[in-house]
Amino acid sequence: MSSLVPLASRLAGRRVVVIGDVMLDHFLFGHVDRISPEAPVPVVRFTRDEYRLGGAANVARNVASLGGRVTLVGLIGTDDAGGLLARELDTAGIDAAALVRDATRPTTRKVRVVTPRNQQVARIDYEEDAEASGAALQALIAQVTKAARSAEALILSDYRKGVVGQAIIDAAGSAAKSAGIPLLVDPKIPQADRYRGATLLTPNHHEAELMTQMPIRTPDEVRRAAELIHERSGASVLITWGELGMWMLDASRSPVAEAHFTAAAREVADVTGAGDTVVAVLALGLAAGAPLADAAQLANRAAGLVVARFGPATVTIDELTAAAGAPER
Repeated sequence: MSSLVPLASRLAGRRVVVIGDVMLDHFLFGHVDRISPEAPVPVVRFTRDEYRLGGAANVARNVASLGGRVTLVGLIGTDDAGGLLARELDTAGIDAAALVRDATRPTTRKVRVVTPRNQQVARIDYEEDAEASGAALQALIAQVTKAARSAEALILSDYRKGVVGQAIIDAAGSAAKSAGIPLLVDPKIPQADRYRGATLLTPNHHEAELMTQMPIRTPDEVRRAAELIHERSGASVLITWGELGMWMLDASRSPVAEAHFTAAAREVADVTGAGDTVVAVLALGLAAGAPLADAAQLANRAAGLVVARFGPATVTIDELTAAAGAPER
């Protein structure tokens, strides 16, 4: 039996707090069979629409789908989209009580026009990306502090939509330190030093290039990028590298441990939300007491499942357990 199978069995029931930019993904599906006479654009004949959780809400959904107990801290408006997002959270079994509502900004919503073959025709974004401030910021800090007291891991899910500013990064770092639990960050800010105090950063290779101002094309380059990010943040680093897999730098070990995990995907349909799945599995694994290398390998198996599906997707604990037991390719 793979050593990852027992770890997968220990994920259920772990308490994780997800803090970040929640989004509502709205898909409009339709058929395209002609070009508009008014402009050189396709005419989409509407067939149905679908709502899914995006951003930090998708991270929370991934935690919940694996049996974790999740609290979601984020910012939404008092608009219809906020109500729809709360409904989707309820359907997924995620408590929306820690969400802060701000009447001065819209709920982040991404509307995608999609053909039956899952080809995007257009996307419309409704959002306000200014950092939270005033009463909304204070309410977010209060929810972070409160939720962390009963958590086994914290996740900062940063999509640069206003929640994960320096005040929230500092509050999450202080709360994690007080509770003695790991803080994982899926980062967007190029300045790695702003995340100092985090346990683990999980940039994709494009984000890692921005953070280091260097190209990442070879194993030597990804190794150097991870080392630079660690030097600037003090955190362990896991760089997700698409079809090339993942690169890990584990700063919790002495000497620092590094490893390359090859990609587990057999086919790729859509990489949307794959990073959400990775950070969710990592948090559950660390909350279960696993070494980072084991949690990373399990997250790699989970990523291989979700990229074969369209849109922000999740995996179940049964699917992950089966993938954990499969031999490496």
